Amino acid sequence: MLQLTQSLTTGQVEISEVPSPAVTSGTILVRNHCSLISSGTERMLLDFGRSSYLNKARQHPDKVKQVLEKVKTDGLASTLSAVTHKLDQPVPMGYSCAGEVIDVGADVVGFKIGDRVAGNGYHASITRIPQNVCVKIPDGVGYDEAAFGVVSAISMQGIRLAQPSLGECFVVTGLGLVGLVCLQLLRAHGCRVLGIDFDPQKLALAQHFGAEVVNLAADEDPVVTAQDYSRGRGVDGVIICAGSKSSEMINQAAEMCRMRGRVIQVGVTGLALNREKFFRKEILLQVSNSTGPGKSDPIYENQGIDYPIGFVRWTEQRNLEAVLDMMVVGKLDIKPLISHRFPITQAEEAYAVIGGSEPSLGILLDYQVQDEKPDVVVRQSTVRLADSPRLTGSGHPPSVAFVGSGNYATAVLIPAFKAASARLRSVASSTGVSGVHAGKKYGFEETTTDTNRLFADPEIDAVVVTTRHDSHARFVLQALVAGKHVFVEKPLCLTLEELVEIEAAYERLAAQRKAPLLMVGFNRRFAPQVQRMKALLAGVRAPKSLVMTVNAGEIAPDHWTQSPQVGGGRIIGEGCHFIDLLRFLVGHPISSVQATMVGAMPGKAVREDKMSFTLAFTDGSFGTVHYLANGHRSFPKERLEVFCAGRVLQLENFRRLRGYGWPGFKRMHLWSQDKGHKAEVAAFMKAVQAGEPSPIRFEELIEVTRVSFEIIQVARQQCRGERCA
Repeated sequence: MLQLTQSLTTGQVEISEVPSPAVTSGTILVRNHCSLISSGTERMLLDFGRSSYLNKARQHPDKVKQVLEKVKTDGLASTLSAVTHKLDQPVPMGYSCAGEVIDVGADVVGFKIGDRVAGNGYHASITRIPQNVCVKIPDGVGYDEAAFGVVSAISMQGIRLAQPSLGECFVVTGLGLVGLVCLQLLRAHGCRVLGIDFDPQKLALAQHFGAEVVNLAADEDPVVTAQDYSRGRGVDGVIICAGSKSSEMINQAAEMCRMRGRVIQVGVTGLALNREKFFRKEILLQVSNSTGPGKSDPIYENQGIDYPIGFVRWTEQRNLEAVLDMMVVGKLDIKPLISHRFPITQAEEAYAVIGGSEPSLGILLDYQVQDEKPDVVVRQSTVRLADSPRLTGSGHPPSVAFVGSGNYATAVLIPAFKAASARLRSVASSTGVSGVHAGKKYGFEETTTDTNRLFADPEIDAVVVTTRHDSHARFVLQALVAGKHVFVEKPLCLTLEELVEIEAAYERLAAQRKAPLLMVGFNRRFAPQVQRMKALLAGVRAPKSLVMTVNAGEIAPDHWTQSPQVGGGRIIGEGCHFIDLLRFLVGHPISSVQATMVGAMPGKAVREDKMSFTLAFTDGSFGTVHYLANGHRSFPKERLEVFCAGRVLQLENFRRLRGYGWPGFKRMHLWSQDKGHKAEVAAFMKAVQAGEPSPIRFEELIEVTRVSFEIIQVARQQCRGERCA
């Protein structure tokens, strides 16, 4: 199928052949008939992508600050690599489309195959849409009009916030798509409307819809005109739909308003407010959140949990329903807003229009060329990227497939496997876009959205799992059953039940001498400085005391990593790294665990990312990990100190290693941070090719994972005992 993406590095818009996305729980697959290019939002993306690195930085000063702090802690080379990789990721374009349902995921209610729908989907032959951001198209509304649904819902949410009433007087500043829809909806509320813009064609459309206008290109004064239009009283409200870095429009809006008027910002403008203008009239200023309540809420959009209608009458889905209903009764006329139409195969020409000087308004992408092909042809789950090499005899490099092509996989693991001379056979992704990008960039033979294909392919020797944590156990078990070696990013699994199942499956295969290699991505033990520490400690028989401080950084409570069901929480999801690191350096099993976390605090929903835990080892050593998400970014992220036999080793951020009291050793500093990823992957590949045991013993993987569960259990029990839960 065809998918439209943009490079944030160059701004280039590209049409790519990608696999059809896989349907997931709570989503539907829609075969697009048409989609709408949002000239405002997508023009901003084009301009950002085409701008220089300096201009990109100027537009995001907060990101620049984060980059500078990362340079201090991680080094220049690591930071530049992370930034350039982030900008290199393709961005799927589009967010307003209409088409026909061709598949329905589990737990979806209210949709079936064959339904005509409009929703928040990409410019693609087939797009996957969560059920809460999609609605059925009512009879009497065509696909062309329905493709304007999401953009119109943005206008509707602005109207909701303005709360217009019959007979009121409003100004709409900026008569693009959103502004012209706002104007019609205000007219439908029985309001008098004054439209403001530079473009004579848009002003003519506003007059066609029953509004008075102000032509800024003719130097007409919007404030004076608004005062006259409101009979000298000031308008009841102003809805700003224009985009500008200037704050002039927002301050002009206050001048136009009556006492206690309303100003709603729908477009993106400067917000350097003239306090006196807002203070004197007690103006209400509100910024509209796109399509309405639920927007950007992962619980609403991704998990499909709706807000009760008795408490939240208008959500983004119900706003979308409402604008389609307005189209049915003729209160919202979309057809005059269509200025251009291009087949999807000419999408680059369409973007040349919005990036150029030619007047435009609503630009539709038409999928009629794709409509001529049957679903089975458009909905191909696998795309060939390169010819498979001819391999004869023995000694050829192992063939590897990746499940997942997210940021960590493409920035770290795939390059490491490529450097280790792996044959990159296939890469699977959920949406198809990231898989195509990774496949082309690193030289995979194919990309797919059908993960089952990887486990059934006899040419694949090893599977690398880099998906979200809740899928790890499932893919590990599937790989073991299929006889594939498996490298899984931490954690191995999220529950004790999953761990027991993995252990039992592996031991059954081991008893038959059929167990593949199982490796968890505990890379830190392979870091060159950690290897040096291990060598130094090997000559010390006395018990060791280890202190690990992790300045983990705050992550929002609603982020998937914080979810016990999806991410496992940060100790299970990331803290297992440091359990393994201490276990490796001590070299003896963990005998007991102590743990405590911060007490309950108002406004702090998550406490398990602010804790300390102590591991006792069978040789008398102990190690304490302070895992803290309440520190500052400029402080080193990871610091490890080892005390033993009158000596100390101190490792800071995997760049600087110092020795105190060690004969013949004082320091080992690196120009660039090295956490052991390449060495870890090279060790795994060597073991696969040579038929050697896993670089990390299976028993240690099970031990570290089990201890991570125990830490959480102990910390929660202690909190209950101290009445801090």
